[in-house]
Amino acid sequence: MASTPHNPYTEAGVDTAAGDLAVELMKSAVRRTHGPEVLGGVGGFAGLFDASALTGYRRPLLATSTDGVGTKVAIAQAIDKHDTIGQDLVGMVVDDIVVVGAKPLFMTDYIACGKVFPQRIADIVRGIADGCAATGTALVGGETAEHPGLLGINDYDVAGAATGIVEADRVLGAEHVQHGDVVLALASSGLHSNGYSLVRHIVARAGIGYGDNAADFGRTWGEQLLEPTRLYTAPLLRAIDALGGGIHSLSHVTGGGIAANLARVLPQEAWVDVDRSTWSPSPVFRVLADLGDLSLEQTEGTWNLGVGFLAVVAADQAEAAVAALSADGIAAWQVGEVSTATRPDGEYEQGAKGVDGGAVRLVGSYSESD
Repeated sequence: MASTPHNPYTEAGVDTAAGDLAVELMKSAVRRTHGPEVLGGVGGFAGLFDASALTGYRRPLLATSTDGVGTKVAIAQAIDKHDTIGQDLVGMVVDDIVVVGAKPLFMTDYIACGKVFPQRIADIVRGIADGCAATGTALVGGETAEHPGLLGINDYDVAGAATGIVEADRVLGAEHVQHGDVVLALASSGLHSNGYSLVRHIVARAGIGYGDNAADFGRTWGEQLLEPTRLYTAPLLRAIDALGGGIHSLSHVTGGGIAANLARVLPQEAWVDVDRSTWSPSPVFRVLADLGDLSLEQTEGTWNLGVGFLAVVAADQAEAAVAALSADGIAAWQVGEVSTATRPDGEYEQGAKGVDGGAVRLVGSYSESD
């Protein structure tokens, strides 16, 4: 009787059959993001997207972004819950594209893991597909790479890239911002996907397990900390269309916090005092700060503190913008006003992430009411 041929790649720790099964499990979720402009289905070497629609633009500009989820994946791995990390990835990637006013077209993802567990990979990709569907983005391809010996058996990381399109004369940015413009804050759903190294440090020092019950939140710590990132793309695109030029610039509040990210979308001569008293950071920020023996102000360069996006809008369009976003389920409120007058004395954030932008500081004290 002939012996079964051995597979040296499997013996080296790479299970190609598991990878094939993962693709089969995720196919239906991925296909839900495909419109008639996506060709070739799932599993090709390259995703195909029919660009003929671009001929309807006078001067189409392509916008692109790439990012990951960061160390938030460590919490998903700790409690074996992987169905929301994908939405976080879409939020980090696609919501950067809408900052310039672009409509997302398509996205690809990359998952590196120590070992392919088909259902786990399918859960991750299903979350990505759900986020893509919510933002009108086609998930046209991706890659799952097994890295035995480099990553632990239960370890993985996720990343993605997306492309969008915007008419050249409709690009949002600092050049449109004027003296007297209103700065609106858009509520976050929680921590989103930034500052988790600090979160994990605080939780570990407090001796808390992610499976432990968090009395303040009515669920486990892991479940609370995995609250998925709010997706802003579709509501913002609708608001941009509705206001007809009233939105001048947008800022995605990610790494660096509110001041640093707002400064990136202001002209150099402009400054804004963001009024903390206009909102109360949600309980997750307060509880974590208390556990870490930190003030909320000390975390401003790390966490979004309840503000996931900022919109700089014409003063006479501010109420309309708030109403449009509210109708789409996103609470928004005024936190400041743009000025190009002589800047007051004090410390401001300026020039964040290499951008020669405006100056921003947070002033006052946070509201105690939630």
